Amino acid sequence: MNKILVDPGSFRDPAGKIIYYNNKVLRLLDTDGKFRFDYLKKNDLLIKCIDKEFLIETKEIDVNILNKEELKNKILLEHNKLDYISYPYEWSFDQLKDAALHHLDFHLYLLNNNANLIDASAYNIQFRGYKTIFIDILSIKEYENGEYWKAHKQFCENFLNPLLLKSKKNIDFNNWFKGNLEGISTKDLNSLLTFKDKLSYNIFTQVVLLDYLEKKTLNDKSINIKAINKKKFPKSSFLGILTNLKKFISSLEIKKEKTVWGDYSENNTYKMNEENLKKKIVAEFSSKNKFNSLADLGCNDGVYSKICLENKCNLVVGFDYDLNAVNNAYKRSKKEKLNFLPLYFDASNPSSSLGWSQAERKGYLERVNFSGMLSLAFEHHLAIAKNIPLDQVIKWLINTAPKGLIEFVPKDDETIKRMLTLKGDIFKEYNEENFKNLIKKNAKIISETNISKSGRKIFEYSTV
Repeated sequence: MNKILVDPGSFRDPAGKIIYYNNKVLRLLDTDGKFRFDYLKKNDLLIKCIDKEFLIETKEIDVNILNKEELKNKILLEHNKLDYISYPYEWSFDQLKDAALHHLDFHLYLLNNNANLIDASAYNIQFRGYKTIFIDILSIKEYENGEYWKAHKQFCENFLNPLLLKSKKNIDFNNWFKGNLEGISTKDLNSLLTFKDKLSYNIFTQVVLLDYLEKKTLNDKSINIKAINKKKFPKSSFLGILTNLKKFISSLEIKKEKTVWGDYSENNTYKMNEENLKKKIVAEFSSKNKFNSLADLGCNDGVYSKICLENKCNLVVGFDYDLNAVNNAYKRSKKEKLNFLPLYFDASNPSSSLGWSQAERKGYLERVNFSGMLSLAFEHHLAIAKNIPLDQVIKWLINTAPKGLIEFVPKDDETIKRMLTLKGDIFKEYNEENFKNLIKKNAKIISETNISKSGRKIFEYSTV
């Protein structure tokens, strides 16, 4: 019998909660949730939002499938299931920027159709490959004449402030965002900005002024909050704020800089024939297995991810520590319209379970459900660069997916020689024989192929 599983992170909105049943993603609505959903159905607004690809595909289904007498008067919705859930602290600059623009475009569309968004959480946006989609249907309600944008502060802290942090100060927002799930506070950002930064009209109004007003509201007891809330805010002004924010965010760019792995696919230690052999192995591996989903660990700009997608793989989720590489990979995915989602990933310190009761945002290991895996020129970054025992590295890699390719990079390789020059060779167990035996301990070796003069080898394994 199928169990009803309640998403432990679905508690902030009492109007409804996410549940999982029979491999379906469902949303159970109470009275307030039903009211919001009924409004969405009016004038075919729900259908229109889905057709315009703003909102995830959603339909009402019979609540009786849950076989719970106490739920018979509830409304039950079914959402299209996403292949992979990602979080804003795992996105590159361009990904967060596109997510922000999707939110604003959707909000503008809703306002023009007499509806509104009650919050502005970046977690309400997800990626399907390179495409953004809004997933929280209960964030939508009927627009009330004269109401303020109550989620303005949240939008700035979830979207605008992280983008400004990178664009204006060249500071990556990812680890900061992960350390504070509500985003980057306006107070913190304001303290980092220079006087010159603050001369910008948009930065002054969206950061400096907001910070001032927030402090004044909290500290000045003479302010009549009720009187402020009674004031009417023209809809035209609401639309104007959103439109201006869209224009401003669209203009934000990041400094182009060269990083170690940002252009690895074009600048690596492989000779042309070696690289072609490697691509051939990846193509054949993907083609024969027809993976529904594949993890590309150390994806760089997505060269091998693309090869898999061209060879009968449905979806590739790429992971890389170099944010420049991730951003380039995302640009590739958008330009070539690939079902490829690259994400920021520190394998030695992956995303952990966070939030209330450490259950709101799932850690990397809780989201791993791939049918295939690539680990090409990757394992030595853990075993050598991070001093993680080789047996643990191999076990961790193989646990990613039941089938995969793992590339072994020997100590004679130029890349590792450079690493050891800085660290010294304390890695006595790091050799091909031990590497091979460790794979055998955790899986079956299907094939092994020498791909370079330095002794690089690709091992294909299977646990099934």
